[in-house]
Amino acid sequence: MGSTLLRVYPSELKIPYEVKKQRSCCMELTNRTGQYVAFKVKTTNPRKYSVRHACGILLPRSSCNLTVTMQAPMEMLSDHHCKDKFLVQSVVVRDGATMKDFLPELFVKAPGRVIEEFKLRVVYVAANPPSPVPEEEEEEDSSPRSEVIVCEEKRSHVFNAAPTYIRASGEELSCAEVTSVKSRMAEEKECAIAVEEKLNLQYKMELLEETRSSQQQEGFSLMFVVFVFMSSVFIGHLMNDIKV
Repeated sequence: MGSTLLRVYPSELKIPYEVKKQRSCCMELTNRTGQYVAFKVKTTNPRKYSVRHACGILLPRSSCNLTVTMQAPMEMLSDHHCKDKFLVQSVVVRDGATMKDFLPELFVKAPGRVIEEFKLRVVYVAANPPSPVPEEEEEEDSSPRSEVIVCEEKRSHVFNAAPTYIRASGEELSCAEVTSVKSRMAEEKECAIAVEEKLNLQYKMELLEETRSSQQQEGFSLMFVVFVFMSSVFIGHLMNDIKV
């Protein structure tokens, strides 16, 4: 099912598969609307994957990047077929909402509440595919690898500089205002982490309940078979006694 609230890119998660190595891929969410939109990411195999961040609130027309990490596999695959899937849920929330307003109940169906869902499947790809570029061309100074290294160096230089906080009017904030902003950002981060942990726990509890229910049904079926067998044996002995 497509989503009119969020644009999810890519449409499938391609994760490199390599034995005993943890691998990751990225997912980008973009708010298509002029409203605040809350999102939550779930997976059919929570023990195998972790998502950073699995939930959040997107401002109008804004985007965010999520990182999906697969735990290191311990064995080779005969093929690269994977049945694991991810689900991105989104719902409109009030204007100005923050992570303090984020509740799991937002994604419970209720009258007047529209929850949109976008499903992604996981695709395993070769971890180290052979390069189609000849070795002579790879050694040139204008290679993509050298450009990436330069880009990373520039970014690290920028991030090492002291940050400056500026108002929309262009004026620099005072020390007290900067401290207040940093404190509010720290609170938002702690709140987001707490909500994410709560959602992960809730999802694991749901999986546990489903497992228990399935085991109870299997146990009931086995008891029913045993009961039918014992009844057949008892009726057989009773018929023999009547004949005698």
